[in-house]
Amino acid sequence: MRKVEFSKFHGFGNDYIVIERDKIAANVALDRLARKICDRHAGVGSDGIAIIEPVDAGEADFSCEIVNPDGSIAGFSGNGTRCAVAYLYHSNIWNDETLRLRTRSGVKNYRLINREGIGGFWFEAEIGEPKFSSDEVPVLSSSHRESVVNEPIEIDGRVHGFSAVNVGNPVACIFVDTFDFDWRSVGRKIETHQAFPDRVNVVFVRVIDTENIELRIWERGAGETAASGTCSAGAAVLSAFLLKTQRSVNVHSPGGITRVVWRDDGEIVLTGRADFAFRGEWLVRD
Repeated sequence: MRKVEFSKFHGFGNDYIVIERDKIAANVALDRLARKICDRHAGVGSDGIAIIEPVDAGEADFSCEIVNPDGSIAGFSGNGTRCAVAYLYHSNIWNDETLRLRTRSGVKNYRLINREGIGGFWFEAEIGEPKFSSDEVPVLSSSHRESVVNEPIEIDGRVHGFSAVNVGNPVACIFVDTFDFDWRSVGRKIETHQAFPDRVNVVFVRVIDTENIELRIWERGAGETAASGTCSAGAAVLSAFLLKTQRSVNVHSPGGITRVVWRDDGEIVLTGRADFAFRGEWLVRD
């Protein structure tokens, strides 16, 4: 039986367990660890784990692997990586104003813009450019499409129209006037629909005005979450792409408000916070 040291952070209630890679024995399977430690009844409880380790040299300072509660690997997580970066500052491992983080979807750039007390951090993060084509999301279609907009999908006899984008993870957005329906059931079924070969994050979007949108989130591999950086980014980009909002919006989710700017050069910039919750030790049973 071995101990794994961890720290738990959350970004607007979207919580992640952060672990340094060298604290995990080489023979410990990350998928099994994630399923056990993320369990909200028998484990620590979280929306995923963030495994971080330093990069010796090159284009990044650290790398981060995000593992979902079901054991699957995420290409990226806006809140998960923000929690990982906050851990590095909170633990005094990193003190520079900026940090480059390597993820499966590329290198992301973080800038610490404010620190509150001993455990609150605000970051601005450049997370890359959105990808709109059906091949890049990906979405299965009868032919290649440069953008996936208002595509029909039938769930339990009802047809929903979705638009999709890849912002490090695939995101499908359904624009709604109200959340007064069983969106969780719809999200669960769309996540694993055959139209999405890599599964998909499902976001229900209510446009408040040209500078504000509100979300309900069903995340791939995690289920309902209080917030999500990539889902916020995808919803904001698609709202602007469809001319429903400006390119700079406040994204309201049950956990808080994320600022998303889709710059004219194509780069997506997220501004949000990460908060330290607690640290502890997890017993890994052989």
